[in-house]
Amino acid sequence: MQRRAFLAALPATALMVPFAAKAAATAYPGVRMGDRVAGADFAGRSAVWGSHGAAATAHPFATLIAIDILRQGGSAVDAAIAANAALGFLEPTANGIGGDCFVMLWDPAKKTVVGLNGSGRSPRGLSLAEQRRRAVSGHIARYGAVSVSVPGAVDAWWELHRRYGKLAWRDILTPAANLAEQGAPVPQTIAFYLDGNMKRFADPGPYRIEETSNARKVYTPEGRTPREGEVFRNPDLARTLRTIAEGGRDAFYDGPIADHIEAYFKRIGGWMTRRDLSAHHAEWVQPIVTDYRGTSVWGLPPNSQGLSTLQILNIMEQFDLRAMGFQSAASIHHQAEAKRLAFEDRARWFADPAFSKTPIEHLNSKDYARERARLIQPDRVMDRVMPGDAPHHGDTTYFTTADKDGMMVSIIQSNYRGMGSGLVPDGPDGRTLGFMFQDRGELYALSDGHPNLYAPGKRPFQTIIPGFATRGDAPLLSFGVMGGDMQPQGQAQIIANMVDYGLGVQEAGDAPRWHHEGSSEPTGEPQEGTGTLRLETGVPAETRDTLAGMGWKIGATDGGFGGYQAILKGEQAYGAASEMRKDGLALAY
Repeated sequence: MQRRAFLAALPATALMVPFAAKAAATAYPGVRMGDRVAGADFAGRSAVWGSHGAAATAHPFATLIAIDILRQGGSAVDAAIAANAALGFLEPTANGIGGDCFVMLWDPAKKTVVGLNGSGRSPRGLSLAEQRRRAVSGHIARYGAVSVSVPGAVDAWWELHRRYGKLAWRDILTPAANLAEQGAPVPQTIAFYLDGNMKRFADPGPYRIEETSNARKVYTPEGRTPREGEVFRNPDLARTLRTIAEGGRDAFYDGPIADHIEAYFKRIGGWMTRRDLSAHHAEWVQPIVTDYRGTSVWGLPPNSQGLSTLQILNIMEQFDLRAMGFQSAASIHHQAEAKRLAFEDRARWFADPAFSKTPIEHLNSKDYARERARLIQPDRVMDRVMPGDAPHHGDTTYFTTADKDGMMVSIIQSNYRGMGSGLVPDGPDGRTLGFMFQDRGELYALSDGHPNLYAPGKRPFQTIIPGFATRGDAPLLSFGVMGGDMQPQGQAQIIANMVDYGLGVQEAGDAPRWHHEGSSEPTGEPQEGTGTLRLETGVPAETRDTLAGMGWKIGATDGGFGGYQAILKGEQAYGAASEMRKDGLALAY
């Protein structure tokens, strides 16, 4: 059986751009970044500092919209919602109102971290037996109606705004609607992924997509996807956003948009109904936390994989990474082995808590971390990793905002694999609604007895996780790393880069990353031996050779190292960071 990669990365399809044919990345052997006069020489730029507010997103226009909202007196929540609505148009390869949303934020009034789980449930009319009948190689199909769960993003926005919003709901969504109507030039990375996604939908292999004509109407209006620098418009999405702006969350879940969605799935033989949509509500949750060498790192509980970040850090804490050296073989070896150990627990336990209880306290304990750390050998790879004993595993956009009152929002939103299911719903007057449904439902298991076993009305295991860190009783860092199973291992690397190696908020994201794949998955897929350890080209050659000598299977760099945004709370100002792996921008004022 061919293993499915739970990554956001697409095949390396070539993208034609004006004046030249370019692949995902062009190699110039021996050529590296220019010299910097201060800071780490591998950093792409310095952090952006401001005293009144900050925003960092994967697209410059979304960042500008967030800053505008803050300047108008909006809260960090208002800015985050406005940015997210814009990103659904600007970066449809990663997110949109057809997907889910998770949030952690610093509430300055309560002086604590607050969590929101905005993930949707499976259609109540789609049975386990039907999922098994339509399965491909024993797993839920990657695309099409069987992979669609209720979109949670709009309701998550609504809940956030009800509690923390300052500006009118309509005023927050209008900038995105205007932008979608007027259009915007497509940047390099998004153009590449948009081209690859639409090619994949045209040839989905064994995965059935009930119809793709609506997706082609929206994303290939001239018979192809827009190239870098060409203006893309989505008037259908603009109309949908205006409907939500006027009618609130009910317009989407229990009004005209819900009616169109139900009629669409009935037309194509799917299962989503207005009843499924109207029953959905986001859930305020208590984040979980661990201490990593004096820094408190927070995560959301299952069905999110936030606990994995904390488990990786708990195991890493048992070793002196600073003494091992930055980007050394010893440091990367111990970090990657910690990931392997944590991910076996992820595959064994993580699921919707309404259906299965995850032993969070035990898995997050320091005693358990010490027990697991003793399994790591300093000079060789563990042959096989098993989940520990305990009392009874896509494309994503991460962005962050902060305001003058001290609120910091860490928010992540996704359609999961690439652009999603391939399905764009019908709209009024022969048009579409302008957005694609997520394929998050792919992530259930189909094996009896598994906590993540598919069931109607159940939330799937979720890869998307916002990150947050505090120190003492104050916020320190709102951050995230995008990309499927890269997210917890990427978050752990950011924390190690800052805490163990003293890197700044920008440098911590620009540093070369490792990515391990091949662990067991919450869908029931077993681990593949010791898996594959991929290293970015910036990792020193000596480190690469030493890791191979330890028994690691070293894989080629594949673009699957995630994308990073962050805001650091300094004593007098915010420091905002983005990075070179995405088209994003960080701004502060």
